[in-house]
Amino acid sequence: MLKLRALRVLGVALGAVAVLGGQTLPSGEWPQWRGPDRSGLSRETGLLSQWPPSGPPLVWSVSNLGGGYGSVAVSGDRVFVQGMRSGQSIVSVLNRADGRPLWSKALGPSGNGGGQGPGPRGTPTVDGDRVYVLSENGELACLRVADGTSVWQRNVLQAFGGRNIPWEISESPLVDGNLVVVTPGGRGAGMVALDKMTGRTVWTSKELSDEAGYASPIVADVQGVRTIMTLTSEAGVGVRASDGTLMWRERSPANDTANITTPIFHDNKVFYSSNYGTGGVLLALRAEGGEVRAQQVYFTRDMQNHHGGIVLVNGYLYGFNNAILVAMEFETGKVMWRHRSVGKGSLSYADGHLYVLSENNVVGLVEATPEGYREKGRFRIRDQGWPSWAHPVISGGRLYIRNQGTLAAFTIRAR
Repeated sequence: MLKLRALRVLGVALGAVAVLGGQTLPSGEWPQWRGPDRSGLSRETGLLSQWPPSGPPLVWSVSNLGGGYGSVAVSGDRVFVQGMRSGQSIVSVLNRADGRPLWSKALGPSGNGGGQGPGPRGTPTVDGDRVYVLSENGELACLRVADGTSVWQRNVLQAFGGRNIPWEISESPLVDGNLVVVTPGGRGAGMVALDKMTGRTVWTSKELSDEAGYASPIVADVQGVRTIMTLTSEAGVGVRASDGTLMWRERSPANDTANITTPIFHDNKVFYSSNYGTGGVLLALRAEGGEVRAQQVYFTRDMQNHHGGIVLVNGYLYGFNNAILVAMEFETGKVMWRHRSVGKGSLSYADGHLYVLSENNVVGLVEATPEGYREKGRFRIRDQGWPSWAHPVISGGRLYIRNQGTLAAFTIRAR
């Protein structure tokens, strides 16, 4: 039986300016799933290049967040995280300095996770004075950052004729300009865009009726065409951001069980990957007449990424192929090295290093180099009874590790 592996990466050149909802963000922000541009990359520098045997120093830890697999968003003086408490799917906001709770908001009943651990799977998206949250049962809410006051809320499964997927919605909503984009998976509404200020429907992707996967979408400009990309239950797809027109649908990177990894975009190419004996595909993208065409560059069995996401650093992909950490050349698919590392897990990147988190509760620091596997430290976190699937977050000189109801902040700034 599948063990659902939570959640998802847009690989861009290091040093790029991060923008969310049209706003330029400072380098210490991590306001949404996989960071400022959904790439899993932090632009921070001056971080520890070697950890002591016990790991980096703990700043604070909280343990009442409720069950769930989602990661955290960090913006301003606040940390945002979803969880399940008393049968309700909630979003909680903590003080960034000390983890003190500021407010929480219930969105509706929680799910049971299809038997693979209850609670939300997504990460909140912070955009200015609002935060957008999608629950495991399809409740999409826009809340005030200051106090959690509801601005609007819609159940996107009910609104667009979608059906919840077996291990429940794991998507983190995408904000792009005036739109908030999600994939309810209804007929003629595989992907939809809502007005982020009011929640009204702006467009539905009429040619796309795939059920949702467990991935989250990304957005990029492809030779002048604004394009949203994601991995559905059936294919890697690209949709025109202005009106929802389906521009490509590539079935090769999708499997029949669970498609989870957020795609990677770089240099007018997109990389999709999934597990269950499938693999990854690189597509070359070309704009023509206001649409984007996709052509396969290569397909590889050497990057079957399950739940832990992939990052692109200086021309090389890093991610878990099943339980093996792999470094692969982006343009060719050539494998540079393989290593068992901390075991199957997730990863993020900052300041020359990969921050890897095993689903079996080990956190590691690994140099991001194609020359070979170079580990710079590891430590163990407490087992919470379910696999540790939430992706690590680097923000403001701290490493945030969420594991079910516990969130810990460690200082990783070099002195």
